[in-house]
Amino acid sequence: MSIELQLDLDPSIKREFGTLAGDARVTRTAAALEANGISVLRASDAAEAKGVVLRLIPDGSQIHHGASQSLEASGIIDEVEKSGRFDPVRPRIGNLDRKTEADEIRRLSAAPDVMLGSVHAVTETGSLLAASMSGSQLGPYASGAGRAILVVGTQKIVSDLQEGLRRINEYAFPLEDARAQAAYGIHSAVNKVLIINREIVPERITVVLVDEVLGF
Repeated sequence: MSIELQLDLDPSIKREFGTLAGDARVTRTAAALEANGISVLRASDAAEAKGVVLRLIPDGSQIHHGASQSLEASGIIDEVEKSGRFDPVRPRIGNLDRKTEADEIRRLSAAPDVMLGSVHAVTETGSLLAASMSGSQLGPYASGAGRAILVVGTQKIVSDLQEGLRRINEYAFPLEDARAQAAYGIHSAVNKVLIINREIVPERITVVLVDEVLGF
């Protein structure tokens, strides 16, 4: 929230893309996602979302995740990396040399049992949009991971793909750019955008729609 205030985003943009969707809109979006082969679960808040996600993952699963404010806010990352129940990929990657062991990092990142994350927009017609500077999480989302579980605040629901791209460029990107500068001292960028219109593998993608503002 402090980043949003510092950026002084236009109030109309904040209202349009930062306000939780009403129940009828969420229900309509969930039905469209299900019709497109994407499983949907609902959670009232971040704490409930954490429980929902953890119940979906078998003990011992190899789990990877991208940088996600939604996962951080819900406490899912801490549970995955510190509980001892799972095989988290990110700590292993952190112990590898990015220059001499880049191939091993790439392989570990590309095809985990479970990929956790979020997206930047969900359309009422049942599509998912995710933007990335590096694209490292997009391959697992699309097909590399055995299963992808995405935690999504309902403020990310939009009418269609065009509005989803507007949400990325006019709302999510400025906030993520400010976060990246504060956290890493670098600018972010909308270098790659993944659009998932349909999933053909049953239950491979699960979206947990949360009735709380989470992430950008």
